[in-house]
Amino acid sequence: MARFRSAALAIAWAFTAAGVAAAQPAAQPPADPGPPLSGYPRNALRPPTPAELKTATYVRDVIYGHRDGMALTYDVFRPVKKANGALVVNMVSAGWRSSWAPPEERQARYQALIDKGFTVVALYHSSAPRFQAPDAVTDVRLGMRHIKLHARDYGADPARIGVWGASAGGHLALVAGLMADDGDPAAANPLERSGNRVAAVVAYFPPTDLAVLLQGRPKAGPIAFDDKLLPSISPIHAVDPRDPPTLLLHGDADRGVPPAQSEMMHAALDKAGVENALKMFAGADHDFYVKGDPARTDAYATEAMTAMVAWFERHLKK
Repeated sequence: MARFRSAALAIAWAFTAAGVAAAQPAAQPPADPGPPLSGYPRNALRPPTPAELKTATYVRDVIYGHRDGMALTYDVFRPVKKANGALVVNMVSAGWRSSWAPPEERQARYQALIDKGFTVVALYHSSAPRFQAPDAVTDVRLGMRHIKLHARDYGADPARIGVWGASAGGHLALVAGLMADDGDPAAANPLERSGNRVAAVVAYFPPTDLAVLLQGRPKAGPIAFDDKLLPSISPIHAVDPRDPPTLLLHGDADRGVPPAQSEMMHAALDKAGVENALKMFAGADHDFYVKGDPARTDAYATEAMTAMVAWFERHLKK
């Protein structure tokens, strides 16, 4: 009898425990934090760890020019170990606004490159509301001349420089790659006598034809400039066979910068015989964002960063 009573109690306890478990609320999916900044994976938007901070040294606030008495600058991240001699310039720009941050706060965004031995430069440009997109174009083209001229000072080969950016930064990366030249020997500014050609480009969801993209949009902030300037700052019009290998990454549901912008550039580069690739992310809006699915958003952002690093390893490393 004692055995039967024990068995009955055990069965009753099991049903009670099951009932309690069934009464618990179902696990909720993680909250959707919204679009990630410039398509970065979440892991790249955190503060760097103490161990990561030991993997790079900085050259801070390098001045490459001035606007209205204000300095135009960039910061350099130099890998401490296994530097590969190549350099990647990140166009720090969102909506053609360039927001500075201390290198030690920004480093996690570049850690995937630093870990592979790349020197990284965060390039800043003049911003709205005082300045507009054409000013940003002029700035980054000048900045690239300075970076290339001084690459050896940062332990890098000037023949192995790549550029990368997202959205407006992607536009400026294409500007740097496709609108480059060998310098003007007659230029009044000695820096403009130096060339600014690069060896590889990666652009996330970039504007490529601004006349098409900005048609009908209100003239405000960084796009409050004369429409006559649109062709001169649209990299789609600068494609030629000398352009560097270019990787385009875009969400096929992007409403901010429609995927047709990258598709047009892909077709133009193909026509010119320039090595290029276009990767589309199914169901992704701007910044690789998939509404209501943070895991998929982050997976896309991580895949994009992996593709970016691999492109530069392929085209910049010896």
